[in-house]
Amino acid sequence: MLDASNLLKLGKALATKGPVKTLATPRRVRIQFSGAYVADTTSALYVWEHEYYPYFYVPSSAFASGALQRKSTDRDEPAAYWQAELRVQSRATDRVLCFGAEAQLGESSKALAQMVRVEFAAADAWFEEDAPVHVHPKDPFRRVDTLLSTRRVRVRVAGRVVADAPAAYHLYETGLPCRYYLPPTAVADRAALRDSATTTACPYKGVANYYDLDLGDGNAKKDLIWYYKTPTLECAAVAGCLCFYHEMDGVEIELDGKVLPRPETPWS
Repeated sequence: MLDASNLLKLGKALATKGPVKTLATPRRVRIQFSGAYVADTTSALYVWEHEYYPYFYVPSSAFASGALQRKSTDRDEPAAYWQAELRVQSRATDRVLCFGAEAQLGESSKALAQMVRVEFAAADAWFEEDAPVHVHPKDPFRRVDTLLSTRRVRVRVAGRVVADAPAAYHLYETGLPCRYYLPPTAVADRAALRDSATTTACPYKGVANYYDLDLGDGNAKKDLIWYYKTPTLECAAVAGCLCFYHEMDGVEIELDGKVLPRPETPWS
C-alpha cells in the first residue's frame, strides 16, 4: 500500500508506476474549503492508489483562479508531480499533490495528467452532485446488500450465549465477510452493554457507535458491538440493530445451527 503521508513520495510512485486503476466519472464533484467551493468539475477521476478504495482526483482547471499555488520553487523538483498549497483568504493546506503534463508521466500514469489530489480530510466537505461524500468516495465496483433472513443467529462470547435472534439482517459488502445485524432485544442482559466513546465512519453505512460488553468479574470486551443510529439510506434497515465483532478473540457466531469460521479481514 502506498504511503500517502509523504506526498512527494506518493507522487513519485504514481508518476512512474501508475495507480492500481482509474475510472473517469461524469458526476459533478465539488470540494469545499474555508466556506467556498474551490473546485467544481464533471471530469473527476476515480484513482485507486491501493486496492481497497478510490480517491477523487480533480482536473487542475476545475479549481478557482489563484486557489492553487505550487509549494516549492526548487528547479530540481520533477515536472511530473509537485506539492501545492490550497489557499482561501487566510486559511491554507499543503496536503495537495499535482501532476504535470502527459509527456512527463510514465505510460501507466497518463490518466493522471493535469490532475490534482486534495487529501480528503484536508477539505471541509466533498460533494458528488449534491450529496455529501463521507470518509472517501464509494467504490463503483463495490455494493452493499441488506437482506432479512429468518435463519437463527446465536452469538457466544467466552463460551456464553450473549445474543439469540430468530431473524436478523445479513449485510453483504463486496470483498468483506457477511455481517449479522441483530435486533437489540436479541441481547437478553441489556445491563451488560456499556456505552463506548468510540465512533467510526463508513461511506456505505454511516457513523457507527459502539458498546463494550461486560462479562462480569472485571472482564469486558472493548468495542465488541457496533450499531448505526442513523445509517445511510442504502442501509437504513439496520438502524439500531447490533453487530458483533466476529474477528475478536472469544467471539463465536452460530448461523442456523452451524458455527461459522472466524473471518480474516484487515481488522483481524
